[in-house]
Amino acid sequence: MTNPAPTLIGSAPAQPFRVLICDEMNPGNIEHAGFDIEYVANMPRADILRRLPEFDALITRSRTKVDRELIDAAGERLKVVGRGGVGVDNIDLDYASLKGLLILNAPESNNVSAAELAIMHLMAAARGLVRSDSKTRAGVWDRKYLGLELKDRTLGIVGLGRIGSIVASRAQGLRMNVVAYDPHVPDSKFERLDVKRAATLNELLDLADAITVHTPLTDETRGMIGATELARLKPGAIAVNAARGGIIEEQALVDALHSGHLFAAGVDVFVDEPPSAGHIFLDAPNLSITAHLGANTVEAQEAVGAEIVERVLAALKGDVSKGAVNAPALDAKTLEALGGYLELGGKLGRMLAQLIPGAGELEVTFRGEFPADPAPVLTSLLVGYLSGSTDEVPNRINARALARERGLNVAVREELESPDYQTEVIVTATLHGESVGGEQRDRTRTVGGTVFGRSPRLTRLRDFRVELQPEGYILIASNQDKPGAVAKLSNLLGTWGINIAGMALGRAERGGQALFTLSLDEGLTGEQLQAVRDLDVIESAFLVRV
Repeated sequence: MTNPAPTLIGSAPAQPFRVLICDEMNPGNIEHAGFDIEYVANMPRADILRRLPEFDALITRSRTKVDRELIDAAGERLKVVGRGGVGVDNIDLDYASLKGLLILNAPESNNVSAAELAIMHLMAAARGLVRSDSKTRAGVWDRKYLGLELKDRTLGIVGLGRIGSIVASRAQGLRMNVVAYDPHVPDSKFERLDVKRAATLNELLDLADAITVHTPLTDETRGMIGATELARLKPGAIAVNAARGGIIEEQALVDALHSGHLFAAGVDVFVDEPPSAGHIFLDAPNLSITAHLGANTVEAQEAVGAEIVERVLAALKGDVSKGAVNAPALDAKTLEALGGYLELGGKLGRMLAQLIPGAGELEVTFRGEFPADPAPVLTSLLVGYLSGSTDEVPNRINARALARERGLNVAVREELESPDYQTEVIVTATLHGESVGGEQRDRTRTVGGTVFGRSPRLTRLRDFRVELQPEGYILIASNQDKPGAVAKLSNLLGTWGINIAGMALGRAERGGQALFTLSLDEGLTGEQLQAVRDLDVIESAFLVRV
Protein backbone atom coordinates (compact mmCIF):
# COMPACT_ATOMS: atom_id res chain seq x y z
CA MET A 1 0.00 0.00 0.00
CA THR A 2 1.60 3.27 -1.08
CA ASN A 3 1.63 6.42 1.00
CA PRO A 4 3.65 9.11 -0.74
CA ALA A 5 4.64 12.17 1.28
CA PRO A 6 2.36 15.10 0.44
CA THR A 7 4.05 17.73 -1.66
CA LEU A 8 2.79 21.18 -2.53
CA ILE A 9 5.52 22.10 -4.98
CA GLY A 10 7.00 19.36 -7.16
CA SER A 11 10.32 21.07 -7.86
CA ALA A 12 12.12 24.27 -7.01
CA PRO A 13 10.75 27.16 -9.07
CA ALA A 14 12.91 29.31 -11.32
CA GLN A 15 11.82 32.37 -9.32
CA PRO A 16 11.73 32.65 -5.51
CA PHE A 17 8.54 31.74 -3.67
CA ARG A 18 6.74 34.95 -2.73
CA VAL A 19 5.17 35.30 0.73
CA LEU A 20 2.97 38.16 1.93
CA ILE A 21 2.67 38.95 5.67
CA CYS A 22 -0.32 41.29 5.87
CA ASP A 23 -0.96 41.63 9.63
CA GLU A 24 1.12 43.13 12.41
CA MET A 25 3.46 40.62 14.06
CA ASN A 26 7.12 40.02 14.79
CA PRO A 27 8.11 37.74 11.90
CA GLY A 28 11.76 37.44 12.91
CA ASN A 29 14.25 37.01 10.09
CA ILE A 30 12.55 37.46 6.71
CA GLU A 31 15.69 37.04 4.63
CA HIS A 32 15.71 33.45 3.36
CA ALA A 33 17.37 32.07 0.25
CA GLY A 34 14.79 31.08 -2.37
CA PHE A 35 12.04 33.23 -0.82
CA ASP A 36 10.84 36.79 -1.30
CA ILE A 37 8.98 37.77 1.87
CA GLU A 38 7.08 41.07 1.99
CA TYR A 39 5.87 42.35 5.36
CA VAL A 40 3.18 45.05 5.46
CA ALA A 41 1.73 45.49 8.95
CA ASN A 42 -2.07 45.85 8.90
CA MET A 43 -2.28 46.00 5.11
CA PRO A 44 -5.64 47.42 3.92
CA ARG A 45 -7.99 44.72 2.64
CA ALA A 46 -8.35 46.37 -0.73
CA ASP A 47 -4.59 46.16 -1.20
CA ILE A 48 -4.55 42.50 -0.13
CA LEU A 49 -7.27 41.62 -2.65
CA ARG A 50 -5.44 43.47 -5.41
CA ARG A 51 -1.94 42.10 -4.77
CA LEU A 52 -2.59 38.57 -3.48
CA PRO A 53 -2.42 36.95 -6.97
CA GLU A 54 1.31 37.81 -6.93
CA PHE A 55 2.05 35.51 -3.97
CA ASP A 56 2.48 31.80 -3.23
CA ALA A 57 1.63 32.14 0.48
CA LEU A 58 -0.19 34.50 2.83
CA ILE A 59 0.50 34.92 6.56
CA THR A 60 -2.10 36.58 8.81
CA ARG A 61 -3.14 37.03 12.42
CA SER A 62 -6.79 37.29 13.42
CA ARG A 63 -7.40 40.69 11.75
CA THR A 64 -7.54 39.58 8.12
CA LYS A 65 -10.59 37.52 7.15
CA VAL A 66 -9.57 34.77 4.76
CA ASP A 67 -13.05 34.30 3.34
CA ARG A 68 -14.42 33.30 -0.07
CA GLU A 69 -13.85 36.76 -1.50
CA LEU A 70 -10.18 36.75 -0.57
CA ILE A 71 -9.60 33.12 -1.61
CA ASP A 72 -11.23 33.72 -5.00
CA ALA A 73 -9.21 36.91 -5.47
CA ALA A 74 -5.97 34.99 -4.88
CA GLY A 75 -6.28 32.98 -8.07
CA GLU A 76 -4.32 29.84 -8.84
CA ARG A 77 -0.90 30.84 -7.47
CA LEU A 78 -1.71 30.90 -3.76
CA LYS A 79 -0.97 27.53 -2.13
CA VAL A 80 -0.53 28.16 1.62
CA VAL A 81 -2.16 30.35 4.27
CA GLY A 82 -0.42 30.64 7.64
CA ARG A 83 -2.22 31.85 10.75
CA GLY A 84 0.07 33.17 13.49
CA GLY A 85 -1.31 31.66 16.71
CA VAL A 86 -3.75 28.88 17.56
CA GLY A 87 -7.21 29.92 16.38
CA VAL A 88 -8.31 29.87 12.75
CA ASP A 89 -11.76 31.41 13.22
CA ASN A 90 -10.91 34.09 10.64
CA ILE A 91 -10.40 31.47 7.89
CA ASP A 92 -13.09 29.68 5.89
CA LEU A 93 -11.53 26.24 6.30
CA ASP A 94 -14.08 24.36 4.21
CA TYR A 95 -13.76 26.65 1.22
CA ALA A 96 -9.97 26.84 1.55
CA SER A 97 -9.78 23.03 1.55
CA LEU A 98 -12.08 22.85 -1.47
CA LYS A 99 -9.75 25.21 -3.32
CA GLY A 100 -6.71 23.13 -2.40
CA LEU A 101 -5.20 25.64 0.05
CA LEU A 102 -3.14 24.31 2.94
CA ILE A 103 -3.88 26.13 6.21
CA LEU A 104 -1.16 26.19 8.87
CA ASN A 105 -1.08 27.56 12.40
CA ALA A 106 1.50 27.83 15.18
CA PRO A 107 -0.07 26.44 18.35
CA GLU A 108 3.11 25.45 20.20
CA SER A 109 4.51 28.96 20.51
CA ASN A 110 2.25 29.88 23.43
CA ASN A 111 2.45 26.63 25.40
CA VAL A 112 4.70 27.96 28.16
CA SER A 113 2.74 31.22 28.42
CA ALA A 114 -0.59 29.39 28.70
CA ALA A 115 0.78 26.99 31.31
CA GLU A 116 2.27 29.78 33.39
CA LEU A 117 -1.04 31.67 33.34
CA ALA A 118 -2.80 28.58 34.76
CA ILE A 119 -0.19 28.39 37.52
CA MET A 120 -0.67 32.10 38.18
CA HIS A 121 -4.41 31.60 38.63
CA LEU A 122 -3.73 28.65 40.92
CA MET A 123 -1.42 30.71 43.13
CA ALA A 124 -3.70 33.75 43.06
CA ALA A 125 -6.60 31.57 44.19
CA ALA A 126 -4.59 29.93 46.96
CA ARG A 127 -3.50 33.26 48.44
CA GLY A 128 -6.69 35.26 47.92
CA LEU A 129 -5.08 37.80 45.60
CA VAL A 130 -8.33 39.12 44.12
CA ARG A 131 -10.04 39.33 47.51
CA SER A 132 -7.16 41.17 49.15
CA ASP A 133 -6.67 43.50 46.19
CA SER A 134 -10.32 44.60 46.12
CA LYS A 135 -10.50 45.08 49.91
CA THR A 136 -7.28 47.08 50.02
CA ARG A 137 -8.43 49.35 47.19
CA ALA A 138 -11.70 49.86 49.10
CA GLY A 139 -9.75 51.06 52.16
CA VAL A 140 -10.07 47.82 54.17
CA TRP A 141 -6.75 46.62 55.60
CA ASP A 142 -7.62 42.97 56.23
CA ARG A 143 -4.65 40.99 57.56
CA LYS A 144 -6.77 38.27 59.16
CA TYR A 145 -7.38 36.45 55.89
CA LEU A 146 -5.62 33.08 55.67
CA GLY A 147 -4.64 31.61 52.33
CA LEU A 148 -3.33 28.16 51.49
CA GLU A 149 0.14 26.78 50.87
CA LEU A 150 0.39 24.71 47.72
CA LYS A 151 3.35 22.65 48.92
CA ASP A 152 2.39 19.00 49.52
CA ARG A 153 -1.12 19.55 48.16
CA THR A 154 -2.35 17.51 45.19
CA LEU A 155 -2.99 19.15 41.84
CA GLY A 156 -5.33 17.27 39.50
CA ILE A 157 -4.72 17.99 35.81
CA VAL A 158 -7.42 17.11 33.29
CA GLY A 159 -5.62 16.69 29.97
CA LEU A 160 -1.92 15.84 29.85
CA GLY A 161 -1.09 17.28 26.44
CA ARG A 162 1.65 19.82 25.78
CA ILE A 163 0.28 22.54 28.06
CA GLY A 164 -0.89 20.12 30.75
CA SER A 165 2.60 18.58 30.81
CA ILE A 166 4.22 21.98 31.38
CA VAL A 167 1.73 22.71 34.17
CA ALA A 168 2.68 19.40 35.78
CA SER A 169 6.37 20.32 35.69
CA ARG A 170 5.74 23.79 37.16
CA ALA A 171 3.53 22.33 39.90
CA GLN A 172 6.20 19.80 40.79
CA GLY A 173 8.60 22.74 41.09
CA LEU A 174 6.22 24.07 43.77
CA ARG A 175 6.57 20.66 45.46
CA MET A 176 2.96 19.73 44.76
CA ASN A 177 1.85 16.16 44.17
CA VAL A 178 0.49 15.82 40.64
CA VAL A 179 -2.18 13.44 39.39
CA ALA A 180 -3.69 13.60 35.90
CA TYR A 181 -6.60 12.15 33.98
CA ASP A 182 -6.19 11.69 30.24
CA PRO A 183 -7.45 8.43 28.71
CA HIS A 184 -5.81 9.31 25.39
CA VAL A 185 -2.22 9.41 26.66
CA PRO A 186 -0.06 6.28 27.09
CA ASP A 187 1.35 5.19 30.45
CA SER A 188 4.88 5.92 29.23
CA LYS A 189 4.18 9.66 29.24
CA PHE A 190 2.87 9.58 32.81
CA GLU A 191 5.99 7.69 33.86
CA ARG A 192 8.29 10.09 32.03
CA LEU A 193 6.64 13.09 33.72
CA ASP A 194 6.47 11.35 37.12
CA VAL A 195 2.73 12.02 37.26
CA LYS A 196 0.27 9.66 38.94
CA ARG A 197 -2.37 8.37 36.54
CA ALA A 198 -6.04 8.59 37.53
CA ALA A 199 -8.01 5.83 35.82
CA THR A 200 -11.20 7.91 35.85
CA LEU A 201 -12.20 11.54 36.24
CA ASN A 202 -13.89 10.67 39.51
CA GLU A 203 -10.66 9.19 40.87
CA LEU A 204 -8.85 12.43 40.07
CA LEU A 205 -11.57 14.51 41.74
CA ASP A 206 -11.37 12.36 44.88
CA LEU A 207 -7.60 12.88 45.14
CA ALA A 208 -7.22 16.53 44.18
CA ASP A 209 -6.93 19.61 46.39
CA ALA A 210 -6.99 21.70 43.21
CA ILE A 211 -7.89 20.99 39.60
CA THR A 212 -6.91 22.62 36.32
CA VAL A 213 -8.26 21.68 32.89
CA HIS A 214 -6.16 21.55 29.71
CA THR A 215 -8.20 19.82 27.01
CA PRO A 216 -9.68 20.87 23.66
CA LEU A 217 -13.36 21.83 23.73
CA THR A 218 -15.25 18.89 22.20
CA ASP A 219 -18.57 17.15 22.73
CA GLU A 220 -16.72 14.90 25.17
CA THR A 221 -15.22 17.73 27.25
CA ARG A 222 -17.95 20.38 27.08
CA GLY A 223 -19.39 20.61 30.61
CA MET A 224 -17.29 17.67 31.82
CA ILE A 225 -16.77 19.50 35.14
CA GLY A 226 -20.27 20.32 36.34
CA ALA A 227 -22.06 20.58 39.66
CA THR A 228 -21.73 16.85 40.39
CA GLU A 229 -17.99 16.85 39.69
CA LEU A 230 -17.29 20.01 41.69
CA ALA A 231 -19.26 18.61 44.62
CA ARG A 232 -17.01 15.56 44.54
CA LEU A 233 -13.94 17.70 45.25
CA LYS A 234 -12.81 18.11 48.83
CA PRO A 235 -14.33 21.11 50.63
CA GLY A 236 -12.00 24.05 50.22
CA ALA A 237 -10.63 22.95 46.84
CA ILE A 238 -9.50 25.24 44.00
CA ALA A 239 -10.58 25.07 40.35
CA VAL A 240 -8.82 26.68 37.35
CA ASN A 241 -9.91 26.89 33.71
CA ALA A 242 -7.38 28.51 31.39
CA ALA A 243 -8.19 26.21 28.46
CA ARG A 244 -11.59 26.74 26.83
CA GLY A 245 -14.81 28.26 28.13
CA GLY A 246 -17.44 25.69 29.05
CA ILE A 247 -15.19 22.79 30.05
CA ILE A 248 -16.06 23.78 33.62
CA GLU A 249 -19.73 24.72 33.64
CA GLU A 250 -19.95 28.42 34.42
CA GLN A 251 -23.07 28.34 36.62
CA ALA A 252 -21.82 25.31 38.54
CA LEU A 253 -18.52 27.07 39.25
CA VAL A 254 -20.23 30.21 40.53
CA ASP A 255 -22.61 28.17 42.70
CA ALA A 256 -19.69 26.28 44.26
CA LEU A 257 -17.95 29.57 45.06
CA HIS A 258 -21.07 31.14 46.59
CA SER A 259 -21.70 28.04 48.73
CA GLY A 260 -18.14 28.05 49.98
CA HIS A 261 -17.48 24.50 48.79
CA LEU A 262 -14.67 25.89 46.64
CA PHE A 263 -12.02 27.98 48.39
CA ALA A 264 -11.40 29.99 45.23
CA ALA A 265 -11.12 29.66 41.45
CA GLY A 266 -9.47 31.23 38.44
CA VAL A 267 -10.66 31.56 34.81
CA ASP A 268 -9.08 32.93 31.66
CA VAL A 269 -11.89 31.87 29.31
CA PHE A 270 -15.63 32.32 28.89
CA VAL A 271 -18.22 30.44 26.87
CA ASP A 272 -19.05 33.70 25.07
CA GLU A 273 -16.25 36.21 24.65
CA PRO A 274 -16.15 39.01 25.47
CA PRO A 275 -18.57 38.45 28.36
CA SER A 276 -21.68 40.56 28.80
CA ALA A 277 -21.77 43.32 31.41
CA GLY A 278 -23.98 41.17 33.64
CA HIS A 279 -22.00 37.93 33.34
CA ILE A 280 -22.26 35.74 36.45
CA PHE A 281 -18.47 35.57 36.83
CA LEU A 282 -18.20 39.31 37.41
CA ASP A 283 -19.94 39.20 40.81
CA ALA A 284 -18.66 35.79 41.92
CA PRO A 285 -16.63 35.75 45.15
CA ASN A 286 -12.99 34.60 45.27
CA LEU A 287 -12.70 34.34 41.50
CA SER A 288 -9.71 35.67 39.57
CA ILE A 289 -10.51 36.60 35.96
CA THR A 290 -8.33 37.37 32.96
CA ALA A 291 -9.40 38.20 29.40
CA HIS A 292 -8.21 35.09 27.53
CA LEU A 293 -4.58 36.09 27.95
CA GLY A 294 -2.98 32.65 27.77
CA ALA A 295 -0.92 33.51 24.69
CA ASN A 296 -0.38 37.16 25.51
CA THR A 297 3.26 37.46 26.52
CA VAL A 298 6.07 39.25 24.76
CA GLU A 299 7.91 35.96 24.33
CA ALA A 300 4.93 34.08 22.91
CA GLN A 301 4.11 36.83 20.44
CA GLU A 302 7.73 36.98 19.27
CA ALA A 303 7.82 33.20 18.90
CA VAL A 304 4.55 32.92 17.01
CA GLY A 305 5.68 35.14 14.14
CA ALA A 306 8.96 33.33 13.62
CA GLU A 307 7.29 29.93 13.97
CA ILE A 308 4.55 30.53 11.40
CA VAL A 309 7.06 31.95 8.89
CA GLU A 310 9.24 28.86 9.35
CA ARG A 311 6.27 26.52 8.81
CA VAL A 312 4.99 28.32 5.73
CA LEU A 313 8.43 28.27 4.11
CA ALA A 314 8.80 24.55 4.91
CA ALA A 315 5.37 23.84 3.40
CA LEU A 316 6.25 25.65 0.19
CA LYS A 317 9.29 23.38 -0.09
CA GLY A 318 7.09 20.29 0.41
CA ASP A 319 7.38 19.66 4.18
CA VAL A 320 3.85 19.87 5.60
CA SER A 321 4.51 17.78 8.71
CA LYS A 322 3.98 20.62 11.21
CA GLY A 323 1.05 22.88 11.90
CA ALA A 324 -1.39 21.69 9.23
CA VAL A 325 -4.94 22.56 10.31
CA ASN A 326 -6.70 21.19 7.26
CA ALA A 327 -5.89 18.95 4.37
CA PRO A 328 -6.55 20.10 0.80
CA ALA A 329 -9.39 18.25 -0.86
CA LEU A 330 -8.54 14.90 -2.44
CA ASP A 331 -8.65 14.72 -6.19
CA ALA A 332 -11.98 13.90 -7.81
CA LYS A 333 -10.84 10.45 -8.96
CA THR A 334 -9.89 9.36 -5.42
CA LEU A 335 -13.08 10.81 -3.96
CA GLU A 336 -15.19 9.01 -6.54
CA ALA A 337 -13.47 5.68 -5.84
CA LEU A 338 -13.14 5.86 -2.04
CA GLY A 339 -15.71 8.42 -0.87
CA GLY A 340 -17.81 5.98 1.15
CA TYR A 341 -14.73 4.23 2.53
CA LEU A 342 -13.23 7.53 3.71
CA GLU A 343 -16.42 8.22 5.64
CA LEU A 344 -16.39 4.67 7.00
CA GLY A 345 -12.79 5.01 8.20
CA GLY A 346 -13.59 8.18 10.13
CA LYS A 347 -16.63 6.60 11.76
CA LEU A 348 -14.76 3.44 12.80
CA GLY A 349 -12.00 5.59 14.29
CA ARG A 350 -14.44 7.73 16.27
CA MET A 351 -16.20 4.63 17.61
CA LEU A 352 -12.96 3.07 18.81
CA ALA A 353 -11.86 6.35 20.41
CA GLN A 354 -14.94 6.13 22.65
CA LEU A 355 -14.80 2.37 23.26
CA ILE A 356 -11.07 2.16 24.04
CA PRO A 357 -9.35 5.57 24.34
CA GLY A 358 -5.61 5.70 24.74
CA ALA A 359 -4.87 2.49 22.81
CA GLY A 360 -1.23 1.70 22.14
CA GLU A 361 -1.83 -0.30 18.99
CA LEU A 362 -4.18 -0.34 16.02
CA GLU A 363 -4.28 -3.27 13.63
CA VAL A 364 -6.10 -2.43 10.41
CA THR A 365 -7.07 -5.16 7.96
CA PHE A 366 -8.31 -4.38 4.46
CA ARG A 367 -10.18 -7.38 3.03
CA GLY A 368 -11.06 -7.72 -0.61
CA GLU A 369 -10.21 -5.67 -3.68
CA PHE A 370 -10.77 -1.97 -3.07
CA PRO A 371 -11.55 0.37 -5.99
CA ALA A 372 -8.32 2.31 -5.26
CA ASP A 373 -5.32 2.20 -2.92
CA PRO A 374 -6.94 2.24 0.57
CA ALA A 375 -4.12 4.30 2.16
CA PRO A 376 -6.40 7.39 2.48
CA VAL A 377 -8.93 5.22 4.36
CA LEU A 378 -6.30 4.41 6.98
CA THR A 379 -5.55 8.10 7.37
CA SER A 380 -9.27 8.91 7.77
CA LEU A 381 -9.45 6.23 10.45
CA LEU A 382 -6.53 7.81 12.34
CA VAL A 383 -8.13 11.25 12.06
CA GLY A 384 -11.33 9.84 13.58
CA TYR A 385 -9.49 8.06 16.38
CA LEU A 386 -7.34 11.07 17.33
CA SER A 387 -10.05 13.76 17.03
CA GLY A 388 -10.59 15.58 20.31
CA SER A 389 -7.67 13.88 22.05
CA THR A 390 -4.70 16.00 20.96
CA ASP A 391 -3.65 19.64 21.17
CA GLU A 392 -3.50 19.80 17.37
CA VAL A 393 -6.49 19.15 15.13
CA PRO A 394 -5.76 15.89 13.26
CA ASN A 395 -6.12 15.78 9.48
CA ARG A 396 -4.90 13.75 6.54
CA ILE A 397 -1.54 15.49 6.60
CA ASN A 398 -0.59 15.26 10.27
CA ALA A 399 -2.54 12.19 11.47
CA ARG A 400 0.33 9.72 11.18
CA ALA A 401 2.80 12.08 12.87
CA LEU A 402 0.34 12.69 15.73
CA ALA A 403 -0.16 8.94 16.11
CA ARG A 404 3.60 8.43 16.42
CA GLU A 405 3.83 11.28 18.93
CA ARG A 406 1.11 9.62 21.00
CA GLY A 407 2.95 6.28 20.94
CA LEU A 408 0.21 4.70 18.83
CA ASN A 409 1.61 1.87 16.73
CA VAL A 410 -0.29 1.14 13.53
CA ALA A 411 -0.06 -2.17 11.70
CA VAL A 412 -1.72 -2.73 8.31
CA ARG A 413 -2.66 -6.01 6.66
CA GLU A 414 -4.18 -6.60 3.25
CA GLU A 415 -6.13 -9.76 2.43
CA LEU A 416 -7.29 -10.28 -1.13
CA GLU A 417 -10.17 -12.51 -0.05
CA SER A 418 -13.17 -11.15 1.87
CA PRO A 419 -15.37 -14.10 2.93
CA ASP A 420 -18.48 -12.14 3.91
CA TYR A 421 -18.49 -8.93 1.86
CA GLN A 422 -16.90 -7.69 -1.33
CA THR A 423 -14.68 -5.47 0.80
CA GLU A 424 -14.37 -4.98 4.55
CA VAL A 425 -12.28 -2.84 6.90
CA ILE A 426 -11.59 -4.45 10.28
CA VAL A 427 -9.83 -2.54 13.05
CA THR A 428 -8.61 -3.94 16.36
CA ALA A 429 -7.41 -1.52 19.05
CA THR A 430 -5.29 -2.77 21.95
CA LEU A 431 -4.74 -1.02 25.27
CA HIS A 432 -1.67 -2.60 26.84
CA GLY A 433 -1.25 -3.31 30.52
CA GLU A 434 -4.60 -2.14 31.85
CA SER A 435 -5.12 -2.99 35.53
CA VAL A 436 -7.97 -5.48 35.93
CA GLY A 437 -8.57 -6.92 39.40
CA GLY A 438 -5.02 -6.08 40.41
CA GLU A 439 -3.57 -7.78 37.32
CA GLN A 440 -2.07 -6.14 34.26
CA ARG A 441 -3.96 -7.26 31.16
CA ASP A 442 -4.30 -6.12 27.59
CA ARG A 443 -7.76 -4.96 26.53
CA THR A 444 -8.91 -5.07 22.92
CA ARG A 445 -11.89 -3.87 20.94
CA THR A 446 -12.69 -4.69 17.33
CA VAL A 447 -14.97 -2.90 14.90
CA GLY A 448 -15.50 -3.50 11.22
CA GLY A 449 -17.44 -2.08 8.35
CA THR A 450 -18.08 -2.05 4.63
CA VAL A 451 -19.73 0.19 2.06
CA PHE A 452 -22.99 -0.50 0.24
CA GLY A 453 -23.04 1.78 -2.78
CA ARG A 454 -21.61 4.88 -1.10
CA SER A 455 -23.19 4.26 2.30
CA PRO A 456 -21.04 2.97 5.22
CA ARG A 457 -22.31 -0.03 7.18
CA LEU A 458 -21.14 -1.41 10.50
CA THR A 459 -20.49 -5.14 10.08
CA ARG A 460 -18.57 -6.23 13.19
CA LEU A 461 -18.39 -5.44 16.90
CA ARG A 462 -15.92 -7.53 18.90
CA ASP A 463 -16.45 -11.10 17.62
CA PHE A 464 -20.08 -10.50 16.68
CA ARG A 465 -21.49 -9.93 13.23
CA VAL A 466 -23.92 -7.00 12.98
CA GLU A 467 -25.30 -4.88 10.19
CA LEU A 468 -26.15 -1.31 11.08
CA GLN A 469 -25.83 2.13 9.55
CA PRO A 470 -23.32 4.00 11.78
CA GLU A 471 -25.16 7.26 12.37
CA GLY A 472 -25.82 9.40 15.42
CA TYR A 473 -25.95 7.65 18.80
CA ILE A 474 -25.41 3.88 19.01
CA LEU A 475 -26.09 1.93 22.21
CA ILE A 476 -24.03 -1.27 22.33
CA ALA A 477 -25.23 -3.85 24.87
CA SER A 478 -24.22 -7.42 25.63
CA ASN A 479 -26.32 -10.07 27.34
CA GLN A 480 -26.96 -13.79 27.53
CA ASP A 481 -28.95 -15.04 24.54
CA LYS A 482 -32.30 -15.30 26.30
CA PRO A 483 -35.72 -13.84 25.50
CA GLY A 484 -36.70 -10.48 26.97
CA ALA A 485 -33.45 -8.47 26.94
CA VAL A 486 -34.33 -6.27 23.98
CA ALA A 487 -37.90 -5.80 25.19
CA LYS A 488 -36.81 -4.68 28.68
CA LEU A 489 -34.31 -2.22 27.28
CA SER A 490 -36.78 -0.89 24.70
CA ASN A 491 -39.39 -0.33 27.41
CA LEU A 492 -36.87 1.55 29.54
CA LEU A 493 -35.91 3.79 26.63
CA GLY A 494 -39.58 4.37 25.94
CA THR A 495 -40.15 5.69 29.45
CA TRP A 496 -37.56 8.38 28.68
CA GLY A 497 -39.14 9.20 25.33
CA ILE A 498 -36.09 8.04 23.38
CA ASN A 499 -36.85 6.60 19.96
CA ILE A 500 -35.03 3.61 18.47
CA ALA A 501 -34.14 4.30 14.83
CA GLY A 502 -32.47 0.97 14.04
CA MET A 503 -31.38 -2.30 15.60
CA ALA A 504 -28.92 -5.14 14.88
CA LEU A 505 -28.47 -8.43 16.74
CA GLY A 506 -25.57 -10.85 16.95
CA ARG A 507 -24.65 -13.91 19.02
CA ALA A 508 -21.73 -16.31 19.38
CA GLU A 509 -23.95 -19.37 19.75
CA ARG A 510 -27.50 -20.22 20.73
CA GLY A 511 -28.00 -19.55 24.43
CA GLY A 512 -24.50 -18.05 24.72
CA GLN A 513 -23.33 -14.49 24.85
CA ALA A 514 -25.18 -12.10 22.56
CA LEU A 515 -24.76 -8.49 21.52
CA PHE A 516 -27.23 -6.01 20.15
CA THR A 517 -26.91 -2.45 18.95
CA LEU A 518 -29.59 0.21 18.92
CA SER A 519 -29.44 3.42 16.89
CA LEU A 520 -31.02 6.17 18.98
CA ASP A 521 -32.43 9.52 17.92
CA GLU A 522 -30.75 11.18 20.91
CA GLY A 523 -28.10 10.42 23.50
CA LEU A 524 -28.37 9.22 27.09
CA THR A 525 -27.35 11.01 30.26
CA GLY A 526 -24.84 9.35 32.55
CA GLU A 527 -27.65 8.39 34.91
CA GLN A 528 -29.68 6.85 32.08
CA LEU A 529 -26.74 4.82 30.82
CA GLN A 530 -26.15 3.51 34.34
CA ALA A 531 -29.82 2.55 34.57
CA VAL A 532 -29.37 0.51 31.37
CA ARG A 533 -26.36 -1.23 32.88
CA ASP A 534 -28.35 -2.00 36.03
CA LEU A 535 -30.98 -4.03 34.12
CA ASP A 536 -30.78 -7.67 35.20
CA VAL A 537 -30.65 -8.81 31.55
CA ILE A 538 -27.71 -6.57 30.57
CA GLU A 539 -24.07 -7.54 31.13
CA SER A 540 -22.48 -4.39 29.73
CA ALA A 541 -23.56 -1.29 27.85
CA PHE A 542 -21.73 1.51 26.05
CA LEU A 543 -22.94 4.57 24.17
CA VAL A 544 -20.98 5.98 21.24
CA ARG A 545 -21.65 8.91 18.96
CA VAL A 546 -20.57 8.69 15.34
